[in-house]
Amino acid sequence: MLEFDNIRLDLESYDEPLVKLKEALHIDHVSDQISELEQRSQEPDFWNDVDRAQSLQQNLGKLKKKVESYNQLVSTHEDLLALCELANDEEDINSLPELTENVRLFKDDVEKMRLETLFTGEYDANNAILTLHAGAGGTEAMDWTSMLYRMYNRWAEFHGFTVKELEFLEGEEAGIKSCSMMVSGDNAYGYLRSELGVHRLVRISPFDASGRRHTSFASCEVIPELDETTADDIKIDMTDVRVDTYRSTGKGGQHINKTDTAVRMTHNPTGIVVACQAERSQLQNKETCLKMLKAKLFALAKASAMEKVEDLKGNQMDIAWGSQIRSYVFCPYTLVKDHRTGYEEVDVDAVMDGNLDGFIFAFLSGMKIEK
Repeated sequence: MLEFDNIRLDLESYDEPLVKLKEALHIDHVSDQISELEQRSQEPDFWNDVDRAQSLQQNLGKLKKKVESYNQLVSTHEDLLALCELANDEEDINSLPELTENVRLFKDDVEKMRLETLFTGEYDANNAILTLHAGAGGTEAMDWTSMLYRMYNRWAEFHGFTVKELEFLEGEEAGIKSCSMMVSGDNAYGYLRSELGVHRLVRISPFDASGRRHTSFASCEVIPELDETTADDIKIDMTDVRVDTYRSTGKGGQHINKTDTAVRMTHNPTGIVVACQAERSQLQNKETCLKMLKAKLFALAKASAMEKVEDLKGNQMDIAWGSQIRSYVFCPYTLVKDHRTGYEEVDVDAVMDGNLDGFIFAFLSGMKIEK
């Protein structure tokens, strides 16, 4: 039948891309690494250094997951070809909708795995600390920040990442002044580093009784969570750091809102400010704050070495007109456009519901081409 022949040809067109994907993911090399790590884990003194052993086990788990995911993709491809041939022989037209949907899911999985080949950065595999700040636009900008907060949460949920709110400062009338969250999962930073910059909104403001069109801005800062080894190498003179404690605001239980558990640290030499109110104790929030401060100072030092910033003090981004990386237009037409890559989506509602992979893939592909 013609329908099944078309599906078969479509599936067969993935034969070569799957081979190239195996090479790009270095599956053979990763398999050798797995064998080596498994042998090391059997050594008698393996657990003498618990931290080192746990780190090795985590790395081993990630490598195994990578190989298993690829092998599952190949197996699914073979199964779909077999099912297509069987359905065609039996002229089972009723199986066509299910087969078509499974082929679509297979293609989505191939694209997701292709995206992993673009994670070439040193810290791409790390968790990510994402911070949003409202910019020019007052209440409208704070509402825009809350929309971005929801967008990134929805994106993380779709990808199976976990999100932990670190700091949350509500706006006076509506929305969010600023917030920070930890996004945890494989390659979280690799995905989200594409979101660093200023995001611009154009819409009819719900806060304007005259129904006029408004432009608002919010910044998104993304830094990798550092592993213990890298964090320990970063030395901070605590006499250069001002530590403030205050009562948590926003979401939280009775305890978090009734005691001064929230912590804010200001690094005086650079003007970097970090805050955390996620934990129940002030000590835990201080520890998290210190990790965030080290991560920001590390990212700043890396950027300085690569001559990507001109001024290391204070806020690196001018959260206003002319500095945006992406525009989200709700009227007079709908369009989301990334100004770095030219990638566009006309379904703005889908983007706000977390459909960001097209933008991320375009950015990472461009970065790889430039290299």
